[in-house]
Amino acid sequence: MQKVKLPVEVEPFRAAKRRLDYQGIVPAGQMPRLAQATLAVNKDAEASIRFEIDPQGLTVMTGEATTEVELECQRCGEPFVLALHVEFQYAPVNDHQSMDELPQAYEPLELNENGEFYLRQVLEDEFLLALPLIAMHPLAECKVQQQVRTFGEMPTQEESMQPNPFAILQSLKKEN
Repeated sequence: MQKVKLPVEVEPFRAAKRRLDYQGIVPAGQMPRLAQATLAVNKDAEASIRFEIDPQGLTVMTGEATTEVELECQRCGEPFVLALHVEFQYAPVNDHQSMDELPQAYEPLELNENGEFYLRQVLEDEFLLALPLIAMHPLAECKVQQQVRTFGEMPTQEESMQPNPFAILQSLKKEN
């Protein structure tokens, strides 16, 4: 299959009536927010998107996308590569009232004044949400040694058995 660029703007209601499927790429250079949140975006994003009308009569956009980013491990500070894979289901809405009426399976997709949305922006949002909160290598691959991973020592049982600071209150209670 030939890799083609995905359209910039899509009118979802028309696309669903025509049951359009898009398979293509978003160039890595066209995802500036993802590039800013990572060390680098290593691959163009490959996406497969389908527009259809579900049994309830709602216009739905479903799809999946993959890309590869480079992150900095928060344990050892070394860069590592992370493959991102996202799956999504959106239902376009025109106002906030219809957002509340959507089934939970669909995320609302707000449209601009022309009844369109920016497809690349939606894909970039999905990738940003898929980034880990704390980027780290798997333990087996991290360069930080096991001894360095521990912070301090656990006190022995005798050390942890300190006198109760409220014991004096107990003796006051007995006096009354």
